[in-house]
Amino acid sequence: MHAPDTTAITPEPADTAPHRTRRWLRPVVITVLLALFTTELVLGWPSLAAALSQLRAPRLNWFAVALVAEVAAMGCYARMQRRLLRSAGVIVPIQKHVALAYAAHSLSVTLPGGPAFSTHFNYQQMRRFGATPAVASWCIALSGILSATALAVVTAISAIASDGSLQWHSLVTLGLAVLLLTVGIRRITRHPEKVEPATRAALAKVNKLRHLPETQGLDRIRGFVEQLRTARLQPRHAVAAAVFAVLNWLLDAGCLWLCFHAISDTQISNAQLLLAFCAGMAAGTLTIIPGGLGIIDSALVLGLVTGGVATSTAIATVVLYRIISFGFIIGVGWITWLVIRRHNRREPVVQVVEGP
Repeated sequence: MHAPDTTAITPEPADTAPHRTRRWLRPVVITVLLALFTTELVLGWPSLAAALSQLRAPRLNWFAVALVAEVAAMGCYARMQRRLLRSAGVIVPIQKHVALAYAAHSLSVTLPGGPAFSTHFNYQQMRRFGATPAVASWCIALSGILSATALAVVTAISAIASDGSLQWHSLVTLGLAVLLLTVGIRRITRHPEKVEPATRAALAKVNKLRHLPETQGLDRIRGFVEQLRTARLQPRHAVAAAVFAVLNWLLDAGCLWLCFHAISDTQISNAQLLLAFCAGMAAGTLTIIPGGLGIIDSALVLGLVTGGVATSTAIATVVLYRIISFGFIIGVGWITWLVIRRHNRREPVVQVVEGP
């Protein structure tokens, strides 16, 4: 990555009107958020109270290790995104990536339409890290692809280990798909000009609907695509990011396993528990309910019961797991979000102007 010939960093001019707007808008946003959380708590309280009644006092040593496993899982996700940005030449301290992972996760799973808020927040912070618009967008998209693919791989392996219902050729097909996807991404970032014909055709159709000239906005898209040249997915960073993506899910599943042993002395097939975990996480992606409340929990309980766990033990295990993975992590995430917002208000926004 070559440094520009000249770099001028100038603070954006202060604008008193937006500042006054933010002054009254902030209390409104906080009030809306509190009202939203209160509504969610009221609506979900009957099922939550019923679930808590099944929760016995857990073994504190197992509970502590489960908490560590979940924190480690969040750390792996942060390291995955850090590797992707490093591959594009953007180097940021790991603590900033961890803070971003917690805050963005809380936005994603708590708010209605949370993934949109989370994506916007991720984009803003990565731009503050020094990423170009194209690199920030590329990193966010690729981290989502990696995470979803990693969950699919873990699900396939757990299905094979549980009863062999999934044939090996399915896993090989999945592996080939991941390989082709990786090669395709690398090819686009190395030769972004090859996507221009498709981009021009799509833009022409959009502009036609908007009654604009066919090439309106093409220069901006060309500049955006050109920035992808810096987003080359280097093999060592790609492998590391993929490993962290898998570890993120495995450690999260490990938290569920530890919660089970914190509640019960009985045994369960590790493959069955992992399969139940994957089913719960997959179910959570298909709901618009914040945090997948009720959906993920039901899928996890059903998966554990199918694996031979008593219903009361399964409910207690899932409640303990959700206290950690939802309650604790979300709480830390919102605190982190507030800290980041406070820091962003103190730190002036800068514009980097590159010379010719």
